[in-house]
Amino acid sequence: MFKGLSILATGAAMSAMFALGTAAYAASPIPAERIAVAKSSLQRAEQSGAPEYAPVEMAAARDKLGRAEKALADRNKEAAAQLAEQADVDAQLAEATAQRQKSHKAATEFDASMQALRQESLRSSQTN
Repeated sequence: MFKGLSILATGAAMSAMFALGTAAYAASPIPAERIAVAKSSLQRAEQSGAPEYAPVEMAAARDKLGRAEKALADRNKEAAAQLAEQADVDAQLAEATAQRQKSHKAATEFDASMQALRQESLRSSQTN
């Protein structure tokens, strides 16, 4: 009687451990997907002008992406996923920095144009 119960309890415990292990594996990020997301973010950053406006952030993103790819090749999935996530964040920061710098440059140019128009308008009104 107790022996049958023990086998049943052991089976239930093993099933629970398997279910938890499967859930933990499913919840962990898949490094190859993280790397693909980081690559996409890096491409967007490059297209936004980040190499010119945010070279430090771009260098960090590229470095971490390369390290993530190496970690994946070395079968270090946890490190690969973490580095890919960091590369993604760095690339997003580079893109945002580039957009901010471009917006600031456009605003400065607009202000300079408006100042030139005001001066031209004043000159025109003084000569008439």
